[in-house]
Amino acid sequence: MRREPTEPETATTKGAGRRERTDAARNRAKILAAAEGIVATQGVQGLSMADVAAAAGVGVGTLYRRFGDRSGLAYALIDAREREFQAAFIEGPPPLGPGAEPGERARAFLRALTDRTVEQLDLLLMAETAGPLARFGGAYEAYHGHLAMLIGRLRPEADAYCLADALLAPLAAPLLVHRLRDGGVGVERVKAALDELLSGITGD
Repeated sequence: MRREPTEPETATTKGAGRRERTDAARNRAKILAAAEGIVATQGVQGLSMADVAAAAGVGVGTLYRRFGDRSGLAYALIDAREREFQAAFIEGPPPLGPGAEPGERARAFLRALTDRTVEQLDLLLMAETAGPLARFGGAYEAYHGHLAMLIGRLRPEADAYCLADALLAPLAAPLLVHRLRDGGVGVERVKAALDELLSGITGD
């Protein structure tokens, strides 16, 4: 059977594809920035698809096609920030990234993770309470593996696997919400307590 000739790809169609991808990336950045602004001022409960679309200057349909629903948008906000954070402790500058001593890196990591959690506390509270084991997803495993590796270098004889869990437990979003908002505990107090816990484990 004879096939009909297809339209050859020209420089014009190639350019259109590139423009479309560039526009899509730009729109995504605008949407996420608008959503972050709304969450910062109104909390997660104020995260309306219509308001985000208006603030980003895009159609509501674009939002639903790209993110599905309000929960999908919230998880996209978490994912964008999470990628930045993981890049920082995996390949960023010391002391958070490679190049510092294990104890110094662990201390910098726990302090940075405290800030990262507080920064998106309402979003992370929603994510971590979505199911019985929701907290223990990919991000938690990355944190746990990183801490266990650092503890293992400092104390090869210690149970680094369980000690990493002990260090991460105080940074569960529900506990932080309770302590910071209901218990009057400040962020620096949380960081200082984590420093003490780490010192007890590492013997520093």
